[in-house]
Amino acid sequence: MSTFGLDLETPWATANLGIELRHGESFAASAAEDALPGELSIAALVQPGLRRNPRRAHLLVSTVLGKHLPTDPRVVIGAGNRLGDLVRAVLGDREPVVLGFAETATGLGHCVAARIGAGCYLHSTRREVERATTLTGFEEGHSHATSHLLQPAPADIFVNDLPLVLVDDEISTGDTAIDAVRALHAFAPRSHYVLASLVDMRTADDRAKFEAFAAELGARIDTVCLAAGRTELPDGLIETVTALPEPQLNPTAAQRGSSGRIELSWPADVPEGGRHGILNSDVAAFDLALTAATGQVRARLDAEFAGRPVIVLGHEELMYLPLRLAAELADAGTPTRFQTTTRSPAYVLDEPGYPLRRGFRFHAPEPDATAARYLYNAHWPDGAVPPVLLVVLDPPADTPELVAAGGLVDVLTAAGADVLVAVLPGADPRALHTTRTSVRPVGVEAAGSEQTPDADTLPRPLRGPDFGSYAADEVSWLIKDLSGADLEADVAERERRIQAGVAHYAESLPVEYQPDAEYRELFDRVLAESAERLALAVATVAELVVAERGEDIVLVSLARAGTPVGVLMRRWLASGVGRPSLTVPHYAVSIVRDRGIDAVALDYLARHHDPASIVFVDGWTGKGAITKELTEALDAYHAAGGARFDDELVVLADPGNSVRTYGTRDDFLIASACLNSTVSGLVSRTVLNDTLIGPGEFHGAKFYRELADVDVSNQLLDAVTAAFGAVRDQVPAAVAAIQASDRTPDWSGWASVERVRAEYGVATVNFVKPGVGETTRVLLRRVPWRVLVREADAPEHAHIRLLAAARNVPVEVVPDLAYSCMGLIKELDQ
Repeated sequence: MSTFGLDLETPWATANLGIELRHGESFAASAAEDALPGELSIAALVQPGLRRNPRRAHLLVSTVLGKHLPTDPRVVIGAGNRLGDLVRAVLGDREPVVLGFAETATGLGHCVAARIGAGCYLHSTRREVERATTLTGFEEGHSHATSHLLQPAPADIFVNDLPLVLVDDEISTGDTAIDAVRALHAFAPRSHYVLASLVDMRTADDRAKFEAFAAELGARIDTVCLAAGRTELPDGLIETVTALPEPQLNPTAAQRGSSGRIELSWPADVPEGGRHGILNSDVAAFDLALTAATGQVRARLDAEFAGRPVIVLGHEELMYLPLRLAAELADAGTPTRFQTTTRSPAYVLDEPGYPLRRGFRFHAPEPDATAARYLYNAHWPDGAVPPVLLVVLDPPADTPELVAAGGLVDVLTAAGADVLVAVLPGADPRALHTTRTSVRPVGVEAAGSEQTPDADTLPRPLRGPDFGSYAADEVSWLIKDLSGADLEADVAERERRIQAGVAHYAESLPVEYQPDAEYRELFDRVLAESAERLALAVATVAELVVAERGEDIVLVSLARAGTPVGVLMRRWLASGVGRPSLTVPHYAVSIVRDRGIDAVALDYLARHHDPASIVFVDGWTGKGAITKELTEALDAYHAAGGARFDDELVVLADPGNSVRTYGTRDDFLIASACLNSTVSGLVSRTVLNDTLIGPGEFHGAKFYRELADVDVSNQLLDAVTAAFGAVRDQVPAAVAAIQASDRTPDWSGWASVERVRAEYGVATVNFVKPGVGETTRVLLRRVPWRVLVREADAPEHAHIRLLAAARNVPVEVVPDLAYSCMGLIKELDQ
């Protein structure tokens, strides 16, 4: 059997000592972009090794982790991605915090966090950093190095009630996870934990103990893994391993290899890993810095070692950045493997079928560290061409001990290896703390920081007529102008890529649908017939906001459906119709499902306004997904050191029963839902694409100037504004009725969507779009499968029936439907 370059028939420890690794079940689905086979068994993921430890004599050597074995970096990342996909399936739309266990799973945890777009990734550490504050810690019973420290900078990026995903390379008994969760829960309680590992080897008794612990804690604890099985150990194994001959470490060669050094560039304000926390907002800057560092390494390798394969060696907990660097080298055509040094003393045996064929013991290079450190194998699979060993480490390990007798460079070059040391400057936790606590409104001090960054460091808002067709005083767009970018894609191909998971819907735009004359006439008729109903809902929700939040408010619309609603609310408050005139600021910002709200836009708002005054506005609710997204995104922003914003979402219509401040809960036709940009200021849906949006930039959108001759954005605003007078006398009673009612969200809309999803066999609730507005979007932007309506000829979905007929989409009458209508997205063959 060949396992990712490791040729193993019957493992030596099985044949000679009776250690059996039994396969139970595989869980991970294959992903098109990884280098792994379709199904991952226990035998493909781990091999039995040994260690001389009085508490545990066996060692599960991972074939996909890149710790003990030189591994294709794309295999390592692929395993992390598959594990991340399993985590995402458990979490749904909720944004988590991810914690990786030192030292083995620091890179794996980072891969999982990157795959699911976690708000924050932190790994435990065993390194005492004087400049960092230790938040808390926990112990690991079977390990040689038990203490795990948590050193986020600042603590708020980790202390929150977001779901916590704990990532380890293996679950043997579950005791480490129980100890960790117990300690973390006592410090910062959470309602949901997910334990993710490459393999789960727990027995039935272990699982029962774990379930009892979850019940005791009163929290939900899910477990996911690539494969599950069990470990069968012979009696007396500890004594048997103790009696084995002393291993032969630090092999030497007739000719000593060469050594060199390169100092990599790295921005001081970009985390190099998760030791002090890395935020989702850091990812773009990390990727840019990684590309630059890889360029330096490639230039040096090409100059001195052209054509040679490379093994990239991370140092202990520093795994993810060297892994990514190795992957970049491999993608550029350099034969590359990846692994790391370790604190773990394993048993080395040069026998076929044993995974640890050679080993190196060296002095720990860090100051005041007296213990030995280890490296295993560090050879190329076929052995034909000796590889260059590229050692990547950070400043605490860049000491004279590194190159002294008995140091890492000394023992590797003595074995004949050519070694290139790449030193990476590490981020200062104090600088990270300062940066992450400085995002505050002017005049409000941040804990631990006396700085308030200059507002000029942020991008400036866009306004009409330079961007959008709304007047300059109607709305300020916290958006980057992408009008010159080619972002439109064929609707069917775009849908196929989204469903296949190779693209996110916010990375591109659908081609703008332009309706025919009959549909335009219908829009005009709908607007004329519904203007007063819209005006009443606008006035009602605006007055509710002022009654409950006061007059010192700032309207912030969620672009783009919320933008015309925010403009109309601002117009009502300023109109003097039925109330004293009140002029309030109004902005439009981007929020993206699964990606959160634009953090740079929040930075701008926090530096120009009191965060307590911000009122987030949207057009309508469907399932309520954006309501949840807003809450989770604002929690994550605050946890990352940002200001605390009120997460209450205000909407014109709440048919999904997911908010408490609304103009109506009727599922009626809002005219702005009938069209795309031509009813929304000629602005596209917002875009979050890493190739176009860099660090410190707002999310983007396009201004479709070329559609000005068919723009009805201001026609909508003017028609509703003209109806303010007609509804003036109805507003007080409408406000009073809502205030007197039970406004508690019951999420009944989401429950009805779940019922439809199950009844129609739809794979995910993301393919079920409830309500008039969302159904319209399905027909305008996506690939629709069918439309469900409660009444065959209800006027509120007349335009939907026209669109469905134009696209040959069947319309089905479902009398007990909770909404006026629902749109079902077609599942495409991949």
